[in-house]
Amino acid sequence: MQMRVEPAALESLAGWCQELEEIIGLRKLQPVFQPIVDLETGSILGYEGLIRGPSDSMLHSPMMLFEAAERCQMLLALDQACLRACAERFAELALPGLLFVNTSPETLLVQGQRPASILSFFGQIGLDCQRVILELTETRPNGGYLALREVTNGCRQGGLRIALDDLGEGFSNLRLWSELRPDFVKLDKHFVQNIHLDPLKEQFVRSMVDISRQSGALLVAEGIESPAELRTLCRLGVRYGQGYLLARPQACPARELPLRHDLLPWAGSRRQGWRNQPLARDLMMDVAPMESRVPNEAAYRRFAANPDCFAIPVVEDGVPVGLLRRHHLLESFAKPFNRELYGKKPCHVMMDKQPLVVNADINVQELSSLVVAAEQRYLVDGFIITENGRYLGMGTGFALMRKITELQLSAARYANPLTGLPGNVPINETIDRLLGMRAPFAAVYADLDHFKPFNDLYGYAAGDDLIELVAHLLLEHADPERDFVGHVGGDDFVALMQSGDWEDRLRRLLAAFGELAARHFSEAHRTAGGFEVSTRSGEATFLPLTTLSLGVVQVRPGQYLSHHEIGAATADAKKQAKKMPGNSLFVERRQPAKPDASCQCGK
Repeated sequence: MQMRVEPAALESLAGWCQELEEIIGLRKLQPVFQPIVDLETGSILGYEGLIRGPSDSMLHSPMMLFEAAERCQMLLALDQACLRACAERFAELALPGLLFVNTSPETLLVQGQRPASILSFFGQIGLDCQRVILELTETRPNGGYLALREVTNGCRQGGLRIALDDLGEGFSNLRLWSELRPDFVKLDKHFVQNIHLDPLKEQFVRSMVDISRQSGALLVAEGIESPAELRTLCRLGVRYGQGYLLARPQACPARELPLRHDLLPWAGSRRQGWRNQPLARDLMMDVAPMESRVPNEAAYRRFAANPDCFAIPVVEDGVPVGLLRRHHLLESFAKPFNRELYGKKPCHVMMDKQPLVVNADINVQELSSLVVAAEQRYLVDGFIITENGRYLGMGTGFALMRKITELQLSAARYANPLTGLPGNVPINETIDRLLGMRAPFAAVYADLDHFKPFNDLYGYAAGDDLIELVAHLLLEHADPERDFVGHVGGDDFVALMQSGDWEDRLRRLLAAFGELAARHFSEAHRTAGGFEVSTRSGEATFLPLTTLSLGVVQVRPGQYLSHHEIGAATADAKKQAKKMPGNSLFVERRQPAKPDASCQCGK
């Protein structure tokens, strides 16, 4: 039985088709561009070209535009027009970095085995093919995986690169990843939204990060809309991202992102650099790179003449594309006829096409995690260090391990022996680091009330237990991504909190302490609400149960010059908190007077 289509619907569809033909024919498509951001540095890797219909048209939204194209059987024509419009406008704006542009597998498959027309088009508009990333927007190619693989290989030979879009929408695009081995994989926004609240999404993304490292693909997270999502993705090792939190699509997009300390993890710790925090650039060795077209024979002679040369970076116009490994090349040339066979060929033939490339401003702890999570060869052959995407130098696994060992020894030297928390030196360094970044934070001084009498009455072991309880609660209620907890000594602690809800966290901490600390007193003392102790004169005096006081100073850019000034201010805030009964929180909300730089952090 054939379905009857109402005349009004046919008329409406005919109007859509006529309007769509006009939009494509008269080139009325309007491209917009959304930045794709390096989540380690905050720099812009490139832009995704997105399309809109005319602003005064019913087909303005991309959803309506492509729905009309599907009904009018014009998807292929629209896809080709979108590709052309985005590329032309990108070249016209002279935007930096890479252009990510959507295309369907069918658009590539119509080229057959000759993608020359696509390549020649980019050449005609003056856009280097090596700057173009074709995003495949469908999960299952109608022409088959083999045909698509052949076409994408032809595109790659011409300099284009391939991205797989919307990973996670179905199992078919996982197969497409395996079949095509794309250069980029874009993680569907479903797995990004509220990832910080969903352990299953975290596990999925962690798995995709591992697969991307093994396959050599770069992972891009789409749809980042909150700072919590961004911090979670960074912690899981996702290198690139895009979304409304970072920048919205615009007809004339920004060439650099604004610096926002409250949102972006690189705003202080990476882009400006953490003072006293070792970075990858601190491990850098000056190793001259080699252009990809230089013959292998030149690399062989260089290795033979320099026994200490363990690897040679391979670059194209200053951008690293591979790594020549000493043992691999020498072993290969030692085989019969290999030197004659490969000596005159360009070195990109024998290079490792998947070297570990890191930004110069990544800190060594994060770098160590990357190396450990990756293949063992990165520890042996070293890693390439870049700045703004261009080759800067090389680092070795030996230098990295030595620096990590130095940090561990330093941490052990300055850590409090009871709690293991950082002591005075790292506390002061962290305060000065935050001041140098001009980052707002809350400085918290935590101190137990009537602790010495408790210690005398119950013994030092019980006193240590109470101190460890405070340390545990501070760590439990701090944001591990944004807050720092240190142990000054005795029953004194410092917390440096950048989390936006720091005050709520501290109030929950006090409530937890009130409940848990009660277990450290005898039933008789809990019933009485305190205990009697003898003063130095021998007189008995009644003291309430030991409580916790928190004094807080809100630090804004330019208010304080050093950790000495903040130490004095938090000590005053702590004194005010101790005047309040019970477990107390005092937040200094007055503007600071002229600080006395001679004051030190302490009681």
